[in-house]
Amino acid sequence: MPQSALAVPASPLVDIDNVTFAYDRRTILKGISLSIPKGKVVAIMGGSGCGKTTLLRLISGQVKPSRGEVRVGGQVVHHLEPEDLYALRRKMGMLFQFGALFTDMSVFDNVAFQMREHTDLPESMIRDLVLMKLNAVGLRGAAKLMPSELSGGMARRVALARAVALDPMLIMYDEPFAGLDPISLGVIGQLIRQLNDALGATSILVTHDVIESLMIVDYVYFVSEGKIVAEGTPDEIRASDEPFVKQFVGGQPDGPVPFQYPARPYCEDLMGIERA
Repeated sequence: MPQSALAVPASPLVDIDNVTFAYDRRTILKGISLSIPKGKVVAIMGGSGCGKTTLLRLISGQVKPSRGEVRVGGQVVHHLEPEDLYALRRKMGMLFQFGALFTDMSVFDNVAFQMREHTDLPESMIRDLVLMKLNAVGLRGAAKLMPSELSGGMARRVALARAVALDPMLIMYDEPFAGLDPISLGVIGQLIRQLNDALGATSILVTHDVIESLMIVDYVYFVSEGKIVAEGTPDEIRASDEPFVKQFVGGQPDGPVPFQYPARPYCEDLMGIERA
């Protein structure tokens, strides 16, 4: 697939250059390279275990690559001293899978947490900012509720308000649509797009949800077996003849990702034939 100019901007916010990563002896990423332009919403798609979430961990400095470089805002993340890494992380927002709200804190306190932790703002200003963030996701009226009192979609919106609490330059989403009903899924998708554009931020979505993602993102990378196997704009992805993309987008059970786990011929198992 021809590479769009969008994929390699003059100064990307995130630049992953020939990165290899392994857990012990199990290689997860194999010489992977991709760029995330400033101000865009980019999706990283692929099957379970292909390395999508590992990419987010590399970008945020939770793990270091075995080879290659991960740059965010021009800084090599894995070369930063701890205090510099923490300063960079304060410019990032993260929406974890299923929200991961603090269960013993109210909705208000969940969103206020980062403001209290990382700023010296007076409580009166924190109150106004928290209500502003909650209003942006439609939940100002739920400020006093506890996470146990929220529906799944509401909890995800609170988590989104928390992720953008400090107006980050980079927002990362780990499966933001997982487990949501169609209405909540649509709401979260539109909020991701609207908040990114309103904040002038850059967003990275790790997701399996093809239909919703292609409606809101600017560019897509497909990962399979630790490598980028396809990339393009939503229109390019929909029109792609790449076998893996067609299988993934169409939800086909068999293709480059096989339905059957490798095994000997079925008739041999039925007949009880033993191999030497």
